[in-house]
Amino acid sequence: MKRTLLVMIILVLLALPLLAVLLVPLVVPLPPVPGALPPAQLADADSRFIVVNGLRVHYKMAGSGKPTLVLLHGFAASEFTWREVLPALAENYTVIAFDRPASGLTERPLPGTWTGPSPYSFEAQVALVVGLMDELGVEQAVLVGNSAGGTLAVATALRHPDRVSALVLVDPAIYVGGGRFPDWLRQVMATPQMRWYGPLLLRAFVPAWGEGFGRSAWHDPAGLTPAVWAGYTRPLRAENWDRAFWEYLLTSEFPDLTARLDQVRWPTLVITGDDDRIVPTAQSVRLAAELPHAELVVIPNCGHIPQQERPAEFLEAVKGFLTRLP
Repeated sequence: MKRTLLVMIILVLLALPLLAVLLVPLVVPLPPVPGALPPAQLADADSRFIVVNGLRVHYKMAGSGKPTLVLLHGFAASEFTWREVLPALAENYTVIAFDRPASGLTERPLPGTWTGPSPYSFEAQVALVVGLMDELGVEQAVLVGNSAGGTLAVATALRHPDRVSALVLVDPAIYVGGGRFPDWLRQVMATPQMRWYGPLLLRAFVPAWGEGFGRSAWHDPAGLTPAVWAGYTRPLRAENWDRAFWEYLLTSEFPDLTARLDQVRWPTLVITGDDDRIVPTAQSVRLAAELPHAELVVIPNCGHIPQQERPAEFLEAVKGFLTRLP
């Protein structure tokens, strides 16, 4: 009898930590990010905000010429990635750069505050591109997408063909289509417990992971200076960046567009660095060969973000392409 009681006591003691892990997220609110600020307090002097599809979007807009260029940043980036080239492009064209959901200073709604599809889903992001164009009175645009932004550019063109006049795909992530977490893992990530612990894990690991990822995006990692890194990490000071990033990871996925490349009939410029270690250079070369109306520019001594590492060469390629458009 005493032995049985002892075993029961031991089992209860072993179970208590597990119960605490499971119950704490149900009764204790997730602590806010220390020192977090509303996005508007982190904005630049030329920042603008506009409500699109119920989401308060942070964007920058410059220039007044034709055509209009809409710049789409990649994963874990923001409109900051275009800062070296936006002013020069705006000398001749109207240029719009905005922060995609879960990025930059765009609003980060939390679960329970929206109805319908998650604003972080890929479908919602396609709708946001067109919605932003609607709100700003842009009937048709050249979509300029870097990395995952290139995937978004192609998907938007295929979904809304009359709204796109041309594509500029910068180291585009096309041949990684269909990427998503397994359904069982997404179900785990969506539990109240993981929606509590997941953001805490992101707070602990994203800064270090992000710096390593950022350095691998450059041919010469020295280009990721403290000032550049500060620009990239500024959104980590925004309220709920961690919870929004968790929702993005939970709901977002790359669509498989490879079977539809023959439908990409727009004039297209594919730009890649010759040392892209994020989306291998060979993938961009292959894409340019498989698209019906594509030109290819390979920039020497350049990694995954030519608009930052080789802005002069990037601008030469883009401006030359735009002058040849019908």
